[in-house]
Amino acid sequence: MNTARRATVLRAAELYYDEHLTMEAIAQELGCSRATVSRLVGEARTAGLVEITVHRSGRAASTLERLIAERYGAEATVVSPPERATEGERLLHVATQAAAKLRLTLSPDTTIAVTWGITIATLARNLTPGVVPGLQVVQMSGSGNTFSSGAEYASGVFDRFGAVLGARVHHFPVPAFFDSAATRAALWAEHSVQRIVRLQQRADVALFSVGALGGGIPGHLYRAGYLDRDDLRSLTEQGVVGDLGTVFLHATGSSTDLAMNQRSSGLPIETLRRIPRRLCVALGEAKAPVLRAALLAGAVTELIVDTRAAEPLVG
Repeated sequence: MNTARRATVLRAAELYYDEHLTMEAIAQELGCSRATVSRLVGEARTAGLVEITVHRSGRAASTLERLIAERYGAEATVVSPPERATEGERLLHVATQAAAKLRLTLSPDTTIAVTWGITIATLARNLTPGVVPGLQVVQMSGSGNTFSSGAEYASGVFDRFGAVLGARVHHFPVPAFFDSAATRAALWAEHSVQRIVRLQQRADVALFSVGALGGGIPGHLYRAGYLDRDDLRSLTEQGVVGDLGTVFLHATGSSTDLAMNQRSSGLPIETLRRIPRRLCVALGEAKAPVLRAALLAGAVTELIVDTRAAEPLVG
């Protein structure tokens, strides 16, 4: 790589990793396309200009992984970011590790069902570019609400998978929640919706995070207009601890008795369990209750978390 190219690659990496700018913002700064920025960032990693290190606390992380496997039957990867790391830095550490793990699961002609959200969006931004022949990515739940179609937010996540992995992307342009179970049932009878649902059901891999209802740090679903006050009060009164792809869970992992789930566009837990590999990515102590619920529900085969989320699971 010549000196000029090296300087451009390094500048793109600095803007992305140090200043946490979006691909679009970096493209404007450098006067190029987002696809070019993606290639520059990938080149920085390949050339060794960027090194992302997962700092483990050694024995502690491996002990947590073993205990989680013994208690819940899920393979765990516990990431130990530096203690002084900011929330953004912790997210980057976990998402980068998860992106590397996801890469290892993908083979030609794989179908992967993916949820939307901040954690998965960060993972998508940190995927190493490289085409996977025949790869299909299908959206696992709708993203629309009463204020927005949700397309701008969710589409960026899925389009990133398509651009980086050369995947065919199948969007799911329906609301996250319907006004009634009857409305959902009527739409689910449409052939266009049935096509997406069949793709979800036939997926080889599911990739998702979880959203926490309580814990002082509510997930995106609970603060972005998807649920009104009555919904939130009802969920809290019913002992809901959070959601997995807009499907709500009790602390015990049960979900079938919740009326809100009859209005949800998310993949039912019993259907999700039939997907062979199910990767869950999360971080932070606030996520522990809903993570435990997802594990108890049998929804997770592989867990990628930080120590703060892992420790309460086995404490």
